[in-house]
Amino acid sequence: MLTSPDRNRRFDPTGRRPHAVVVGSGFGGLAAAVRLGARGFRVTVLERLERLGGRASVLVQDGFTFDRGPTIVTAPFLFEELWTLAGRRMQDDLDLRALDPFYRIRFDDGSHVDCWRDADAMRAEVARVAPGDVEGWDRFMTMAREICRIGFEQLGHRPFSSFADMLRIAPDLIRLQGWRSVHGLVASFVRSTKLRTVLSFHPLLIGGNPFRAPAIYCLIPDLERRWGVHYPLGGVGRLVDGLAGLIAGQGGMLRTRAEVAEIETKDGRATGVRLVSGERIAANLVVSNADAATTYGRLLDKAAARRWSDRRIERARHSMGLLVWFFGTSGRFDAVGHHTILLGPRYRGLIEDVFERKRLTDDFSIYLHRPSASDPGVAPAGCDAFYALTPVPNLKGDVDWSVESERRRAAIERRLAETVMPGLPGRIVTSRVITPVDFRDDYLSAYGAGFGFEPVLTQSAWFRPHNRSETVRDLFLVGAGTHPGAGLPGVLSSARILDTVVPDASAYLR
Repeated sequence: MLTSPDRNRRFDPTGRRPHAVVVGSGFGGLAAAVRLGARGFRVTVLERLERLGGRASVLVQDGFTFDRGPTIVTAPFLFEELWTLAGRRMQDDLDLRALDPFYRIRFDDGSHVDCWRDADAMRAEVARVAPGDVEGWDRFMTMAREICRIGFEQLGHRPFSSFADMLRIAPDLIRLQGWRSVHGLVASFVRSTKLRTVLSFHPLLIGGNPFRAPAIYCLIPDLERRWGVHYPLGGVGRLVDGLAGLIAGQGGMLRTRAEVAEIETKDGRATGVRLVSGERIAANLVVSNADAATTYGRLLDKAAARRWSDRRIERARHSMGLLVWFFGTSGRFDAVGHHTILLGPRYRGLIEDVFERKRLTDDFSIYLHRPSASDPGVAPAGCDAFYALTPVPNLKGDVDWSVESERRRAAIERRLAETVMPGLPGRIVTSRVITPVDFRDDYLSAYGAGFGFEPVLTQSAWFRPHNRSETVRDLFLVGAGTHPGAGLPGVLSSARILDTVVPDASAYLR
């Protein structure tokens, strides 16, 4: 099914543009399609669900609009670059609003830290919470700036196709203490337990354990401060629509309800795809935005997927699962900001229960998104829209989500009512919950993991599935499961890498 009539633009079968098929319409796939279209490829994007966006799709229910996945935009220049490649200006299609503070972190004792972009405002906040750590905070942010310069600006859009690529960055990794964990590096700069939490939680936003994720991910605080944290009016789903419009304007095709059963190969190269319906679509190259474990574990012949065998995928470390409760309320909760992180009584112990022991515990933390704080149009007049996310074990854990889904939702409701949303019970007018089971079934995410492979040192850069397949020629990977990893900057950078690893269009016409 085509998503709208203006996207039903078919191609002249005698045309000389090589054909690229993109499997999946998450941000990595859409960005890849724009980049390939700008380089002269004829592009077809295939999405198995009825809406574009993959994990960034939109839920519309009872007059409320909820982003199902990402809720903020960092490094907006990566989106602006896509609009420029398509000959358009992003500001003509989107209203991107900067958020400051980015979010409030609320501790279990009721105290909080507001995270600001302005360095002086943030320094004052650090002095209020941990006056003895102001100098340490300054030194950490200086280190984060250097880590971001190397890890994001220099390496984020470079492929790691050989182990030699890893060896070349070894001196920088050693200099930047890349062998440490994020929390370990933070702890070497500041003493306050609360400030250590504030500066180290960021790997959770991309599926990582702060006590195992390598210190290279300390780049995130600097990335936020350098380019800001933004929200597009109408929701992040507006970015999906905007990119789809760019692809259509380039002459590309977007098809929904088009599930790929197999990436077809011949003589060691990708030749197209076969849909579940039986339809075959020939291609000069295939880009998979499907979960990397699914690409190798389900979409490729076992011989073609030999480096990423079923056994290797099963033994890999997968990110945590997510339970997300979407709900709308009658009346507004104006004391709640756009983003609030409500921490439970434990930090390290809770993370280890989720990641290592894969236990669903009674205590939990909540990432609370209230888009209607900045954008009343996502809810009916006088109402509020919310998204409450809590990390949970992935499906390698023994959790019966048919029972625990409602139990955990009710616990989140009680926690919110006791803390930042008094009077919440009785005011909920719409509700939907998704669990790791939905991530497995809807997004074909291995073990229901929220972010694909967990970002640990031995699953980063060259150790992740490569952007150019190691075993199949003319097959390329984008998205959270390949280099550089999850998060909007990561998946957009994975598509940027295609400019380096995909040959010129003319090479496919010889």
